[in-house]
Amino acid sequence: MNPALPETALDQLFRAARSHNGFLDEPVGDDALHALHELVKWGPTAANSCPLRIVFVRSAEAKERLRPALAPGNVAKMLSAPVTALLGRDMAFYEHLPRLFPHADAKSWFAGKDAAIDESARLNSALQAGYLILAARSLGLDCGPMSGFTSAVADAAFFAGTPIKSFMLVTLGRGDPARLFPRSPRFDFADVCRIE
Repeated sequence: MNPALPETALDQLFRAARSHNGFLDEPVGDDALHALHELVKWGPTAANSCPLRIVFVRSAEAKERLRPALAPGNVAKMLSAPVTALLGRDMAFYEHLPRLFPHADAKSWFAGKDAAIDESARLNSALQAGYLILAARSLGLDCGPMSGFTSAVADAAFFAGTPIKSFMLVTLGRGDPARLFPRSPRFDFADVCRIE
C-alpha cells in the first residue's frame, strides 16, 4: 500500500485550494501546459476512452474569440487569467478505441449507439476535467473552473467541423488572493455518506 501524501500536499490539492476569480499577471508557459497534460492523461477512464480535448486559450486573439461565448460575469476572470482551458468532449472518442483499448473490440460497444456514446463521453470527460484541476494544483497552478458560457458559441470558434462539444472552462495561473470570495461551507460525512 502506498503511503498517504504529506499534509502539505493534501492542503495544496484540496483543503487550502480555492476556485480563483482573478489572476496575477504571471505567464504560464508551454512547458507547464505539457506537464499538465502528462499528468491528466494517466487518470482512469472507462475502456481508456480518454474523450477530453483541450484548447489552451492563451493569446489575446484567442481570448477575443472566446469572449462572446462567456456569461458577462465570467469575462473579467477569463481575461485576467494567463490561460483558459476550454474543455471539450470528443463525441467520436470510440473511433480511437482500437488504439487506446486494443485488447477488445470496444469500438463496437459504441458505434451507432448514441445514448451510450453520450453517456460515456459525458462521464469520462467530466472525470478528466477533475483530473485536470487536481493536476494543475499539483503543479502549483491555481484554477477557476466555470460553466457560465454558451457551448455552441465556443464550439463555433474553436471546434468547428469536429465532433467535439465544449462543456467547461478552467482558468489557470497564479490566483490573486485579493479576488477570492469567502469559502463556502461543505457537508459533513454524516450529511452525505453512510457505511453499510
